[in-house]
Amino acid sequence: MGSAIIQVSIALIAFACVSGRLRGSAFTPAILFAGVGFLLGNEVLDVIAADIDVGHIRLLAEVTLALVLFSDASSLDARKLSHEVGIPARLLGIGLPLTIILGAGVALWLFPDLLFFEAIVLAVLLAPTDAALGQTVVSDTRLPSSVRQGLNVESGLNDGVCVPLLFAAVAFAELEEAPTFGGEIIIDLVKEVGIAVAAGIAVALVVGFLVTESKQRGWLDEAWVQVVPLAAAAIAYTATDELGGSGFIAAFMAGLLYGRRIGPTDAHTSSRLMEEIGGVLSAVTFFVFGAILIGNGVTDLDLATVIYAVLSLTAVRMVPVALSLIGSGADRPTMAFTGWFGPRGLATIVFMLTIIEETNLAGTDRIVQVATITVLLSIVAHGASAPWLTERYVRRMPSSDASSESDSQNDHAPVIRPRRSLWVQHPQKQR
Repeated sequence: MGSAIIQVSIALIAFACVSGRLRGSAFTPAILFAGVGFLLGNEVLDVIAADIDVGHIRLLAEVTLALVLFSDASSLDARKLSHEVGIPARLLGIGLPLTIILGAGVALWLFPDLLFFEAIVLAVLLAPTDAALGQTVVSDTRLPSSVRQGLNVESGLNDGVCVPLLFAAVAFAELEEAPTFGGEIIIDLVKEVGIAVAAGIAVALVVGFLVTESKQRGWLDEAWVQVVPLAAAAIAYTATDELGGSGFIAAFMAGLLYGRRIGPTDAHTSSRLMEEIGGVLSAVTFFVFGAILIGNGVTDLDLATVIYAVLSLTAVRMVPVALSLIGSGADRPTMAFTGWFGPRGLATIVFMLTIIEETNLAGTDRIVQVATITVLLSIVAHGASAPWLTERYVRRMPSSDASSESDSQNDHAPVIRPRRSLWVQHPQKQR
């Protein structure tokens, strides 16, 4: 494990030294860390693959996702979000279910070896989006606020929405393979969700009360404010996991209620340390993804897997998004732009590792390989295309639309920040 830590640290330092030069370029952190991991992994140089345990990778990825879920949920201001609820509500309420349905249908068509609910597991696995992989899009203020915030809110919330859906899909897949144990599986699923919700609420109420009371009395040192959400997310995730519930659901629920308890402004200022740590952990996660999963994914790669990965990033995502935006006033270029920028990243990696470690599905190898190739293509395609497509979209916008959106964004934009500030690729200033 020691050599792996050294390699990851070298990659972090190397990127930090050139991060300013690469800002706004198509060369994103995810591409660099996944690429370096792959070169050092078991399919090329074979330097660190044998030195990394899958259990350690999963723990790292789970901690990262728990922090992301808590941070994203705590940043959500329901009152301000109501001003621009249209696009994210459509993307989550219509686009997400349609994406899962279409993704499962394509999986059944391309992979006859998958059972019905295994196909649904694959579709849910690839449904969450990761705004950090196309950060230029959600951070470029020249773009319409409704588009940027719609994509960012969708990315911030669909991880938490997909967690119980994944558990349900896995439960039904196991029921499909071993029907005699179906009742017990369903009961366990209900228990996991119930424990997670209860634990998340309890942590949020207790920590939120302590923080607000301490601030009112002047007892809370500002230097320690950053520690509170980090510790709260750790408590919610770990305690729930120990009790047999879903730590991800608990972290999301705790963050949501904690943000409401202390207010979105305080939640924003107190989460900066969490965001920076999340950024570093995300980089490390993509490094080990490249070292372990990409190498295994490209082994015995077949045409059906590549076709599904391409369709998952295009038609399976873009058609549901276009359908969900009908009647919203979005034109065709906006539908296409919004549909394309649905990159797959951290949540899919965590879900993959969960499938590997905790299930015995007959289709596990197929599911993991397809998801790995999809994430790999997404890292490259979305990272490389974000600056170019953003410039093209901005150029085709009427100047009056751009200015009106920009002028109104501060008044109406919901308070969900672009996640993991380490990953922000700020747009170049116009000359």
